[in-house]
Amino acid sequence: LVSPLLQRWAVLALSASSSLGSLSCLPGLAVAIGLTLGSRGRVLLAPCTLTDAALTRQCPFDPTRVYVSPGGPPAPC
Repeated sequence: LVSPLLQRWAVLALSASSSLGSLSCLPGLAVAIGLTLGSRGRVLLAPCTLTDAALTRQCPFDPTRVYVSPGGPPAPC
């Protein structure tokens, strides 16, 4: 079949590309966390409108719900 040396190189290449992909997500995650902490979460609720009736926020999304795509787990990043 396939030589053990070739298998090791393939695993090393896949591991390196996976690591680079993960590292590419870190700057975006750091910016998102920084914006959220810097604004005390107000940036997350910016698209929401405040209703006068009960002084509650009406959002185009449910901020308390975790959304999962019906096609399976979400894509990385």
